[in-house]
Amino acid sequence: MGQIIDFQSNGKTASGYVAEPSSLKGGIIVLQEWWGLNDHIKDLCDRFAEQGYLSLAPDMYDGQIAAEPDEAGKLMMALDIAQSAKKLNGAVNYLIEKTSKPIGTVGFCMGGALSLFAACNEGDRVAACVDFYGIHPAIEYNWENLSAPVLGLFAEHDDNVNPNIPLHEENLSKYGKKFEFHIYPDTSHAFFNDTNVSNYNQDAANDAWEKVLHFYNEHI
Repeated sequence: MGQIIDFQSNGKTASGYVAEPSSLKGGIIVLQEWWGLNDHIKDLCDRFAEQGYLSLAPDMYDGQIAAEPDEAGKLMMALDIAQSAKKLNGAVNYLIEKTSKPIGTVGFCMGGALSLFAACNEGDRVAACVDFYGIHPAIEYNWENLSAPVLGLFAEHDDNVNPNIPLHEENLSKYGKKFEFHIYPDTSHAFFNDTNVSNYNQDAANDAWEKVLHFYNEHI
């Protein structure tokens, strides 16, 4: 359904995968796991487009895709956060120009952290933020600038991510932000990824998908 496109980012050109809906509800930025902009993320863009959302997955690794966890971890840790903020800003600009209204963000694993990062950076230009078990140790959030409500979706068994949940709740509450967090029992990290055979949980993934669509229908 979609295609690779170029968009402007801080005076330069960035690339990403975009999927266009037949009838437009709004725009969504879809942010990759630590693996890169792979077929799973492209498929999610297509699924959101089927629901009426112009969906853009910016390529945060500029064409690199990891096949093994060690490689993915190295790519994630090498991510330039300041440059990523500029790329995310360009992606937001692209979707707002196309839709003429604030947009949503969603991300998974590393992308979950980037989804929240973008929403904090972009203020009222982001109308809804979804964080699937987000994590990146180098990202710091401008909580005060966050305008969008946040939907957080987490796995019960996720030792790397879950210590961040109470910290996020504390900061979101401190600044009076709207948020809703769900922790799915008997699940592990990446439970939403249907290409991850060992961790995928169909029941949890289906429920999370319905929650995300309801959230976007309410706020975008």
